Amino acid sequence: MIIRDKSKITIQSMTKTKTADTAATITQINSLAAIGCDIIRVAVPDIESADAIAKIKGNITIPLVACIHFDHRLALRAIEAGADKIRINPGNIGSKENVKEIADACNKKNIPIRIGVNGGSLEKEILAKYKAVTPEAMVESIMNHIKLLNEFDFDNIWLSAKTSSVPLTVDTYRLLYEQTNYPLHIGITEAGTQYTGIIKSSIGIGALLLDGIGDTIRVSLTAEPEEEIKAAKAILQALNLRSGTDIISCPTCGRCNIDVMKIAQEVEQAIETGSTVLAPDTTLTIAIMGCAVNGPGEAKQADFGIAGGNNEGVIFAKGEIIKKAPMNNLVFELLEIMRAHK
Repeated sequence: MIIRDKSKITIQSMTKTKTADTAATITQINSLAAIGCDIIRVAVPDIESADAIAKIKGNITIPLVACIHFDHRLALRAIEAGADKIRINPGNIGSKENVKEIADACNKKNIPIRIGVNGGSLEKEILAKYKAVTPEAMVESIMNHIKLLNEFDFDNIWLSAKTSSVPLTVDTYRLLYEQTNYPLHIGITEAGTQYTGIIKSSIGIGALLLDGIGDTIRVSLTAEPEEEIKAAKAILQALNLRSGTDIISCPTCGRCNIDVMKIAQEVEQAIETGSTVLAPDTTLTIAIMGCAVNGPGEAKQADFGIAGGNNEGVIFAKGEIIKKAPMNNLVFELLEIMRAHK
């Protein structure tokens, strides 16, 4: 059995290209890897997609998970093509002999299998037993699949148990965590568009990680996959599970003397895209505050910051004012000071 290693929570995403379109898929994977994706999953709906994995693997630098449904032959082809992990729901792969073939092939290549059970894929007999999708039903389904793989001397297993309901998913993973010691892939499936999906994922993934549950995460969004990586990184940084630059800003009120929203967005964009601003892996807190009340005093924990004043603003560090600057030059002055820090 695999013992959980909490030294690093990895970030996953899934390509939105047709896997058989290797050029587009490779481009998307490398784009995601460049901004912090650790593991990528690709859909394998047909033989052409399975065979494409060989070329894809030769042109990317992060591990690739092949997502298989219904046809066990696709899993076998993906394994031969070089997939680093296979994701299946053993319940829809067909006969036990089909599952055994996948387990044997993965054992031979030392490839893990992720058992993925979603709320919509529970077996009829389990649904009949529990009358609804419940944490107990989800966990019973997974435990049955674990038992089946164990029968074939396979134990290199990862687990996921996602639904589109935040409370149901959280309760399911908590129960699963109590009953197994396999590494867990966590997330909220079918979470929705970028806005609602990030809210649901932040609550669900955050609650589990605060409980010490989860080894790898995916923020599932109906949006560009790059947004999934950005959101996942932000969740991990908010929980102090990954280093990074944290921008804090006041919500503004009638005392505000600068355009906090505009300035915060400009600083955030500069940090995201400008390698000349900060050294890689820099961990800083940057504050954008609208007035003296929420300025150097209240944000004195920030490494650097901006606070609005009358017809000008101030740049501060650790609560100490460094210099004053005109309103239209505040962001430039802040970035120059941060470059000097680099």
